[in-house]
Amino acid sequence: MSIEYDEKGKFYTDVVTKLPTAAIIQTTTHLIRGLVHVRQGERLKSELELDEQFIAITNATIHGADDKILFNAPFLAVKRSQIVWVSPDNNNDEGAVTE
Repeated sequence: MSIEYDEKGKFYTDVVTKLPTAAIIQTTTHLIRGLVHVRQGERLKSELELDEQFIAITNATIHGADDKILFNAPFLAVKRSQIVWVSPDNNNDEGAVTE
């Protein structure tokens, strides 16, 4: 990671600030509730449009077809091609920014 400073002491870095956004993600086989990290000033939709193979989800809860919780994971990488739909989860306020 490189950090550059200008003549006034302001620094610039390659780090991208993202805000956790509570979301519900339906894949082809499971429902996932968790936090998707969205670039500051962007929408959840913008994060989904990035040209990356996987999307990162933290504090994930994976539900089966009967809505039974199958397991919890502090981090989960979901292949974007397996996502059917995504919705902001306005009922989950655990450290998340909702749209």
